Amino acid sequence: MNIGRRTFLKLTGIGGTFLFFFTVRIPGLFGGKWERGEKNWWKGEIFHQDNVKTDRIDEGIITAQIEGTWREFKVRKVSNNFLKWNISERIKNLDEIVKMIEGEGERPDYAGPHSGCVATYGSRRKDSKFSINNAVKGMGFVPVKEKLKKTIAHLEETIAKPLSEKLEILKMNYEDETLFDKTRQVSLELYATPSFETHTFLNQMENPICSIVFLDIPSFELRCITRLIHPNDPDTSEYEKDVVRYTNLVHSYFHGKFEKQFITTIYYVIEEFDNTPGKKRGIRTVPPLPVEKTEDTKETRE
Repeated sequence: MNIGRRTFLKLTGIGGTFLFFFTVRIPGLFGGKWERGEKNWWKGEIFHQDNVKTDRIDEGIITAQIEGTWREFKVRKVSNNFLKWNISERIKNLDEIVKMIEGEGERPDYAGPHSGCVATYGSRRKDSKFSINNAVKGMGFVPVKEKLKKTIAHLEETIAKPLSEKLEILKMNYEDETLFDKTRQVSLELYATPSFETHTFLNQMENPICSIVFLDIPSFELRCITRLIHPNDPDTSEYEKDVVRYTNLVHSYFHGKFEKQFITTIYYVIEEFDNTPGKKRGIRTVPPLPVEKTEDTKETRE
């Protein structure tokens, strides 16, 4: 299928290629003293995050140093409501892109499960008096450990196919209820380099905790422990190397090949809130709140 100029420009808008050029390459050339933190996290071109331990992650336990104190957290699965909304919206967006390629529709909206607003705090950059930050990140699922390598191989085998065929492959992946790990999300930290450090990167290196809000109705919030992985860090596990490979591959699968692999973030889900206006308005849904009986036998939340 041939893609016309108009369709190509629409896809470019979705992929953020223009934004990528002016936010990755330009900071790399012109990043100065103001776009850096007060601590040096780098050893040459590589960093290693020391404030998160994942040695018990197969038990569902992650350990993180929050505000200088080491704490254990139970990793949780997202709710069925979050999963249903997330997957259905992703499939809907893929269908809309296929229609757009065929000249029968417009590009999908930027809201939804792909665009997570990540709020972090903890480390001041030199160009600000504040340590708080919020940034929109492209979010996605990662296959369960047992199916990760096989999924990577399949994507690599099919990456040269026409875009319309690749979108159908992605759609089939989302339709497989057993494929994705429901305890985590992944993203790429596209812009952080030794000469240009994003505030999200600095905050997570200092304080690896965040809140992710998705702009949509229903509206969900995930509170997570964040694990940052440099693609060339020799001290990462085999699983983490595969996650880096997969996350970068999916990015290239849709947007086109990039010259390098980018820093990858795994967001381990600790809590989930339903912030939908109306009855929910910020009720914790994961883990479920305890329910106790009152004297008049009505059920009330904690």
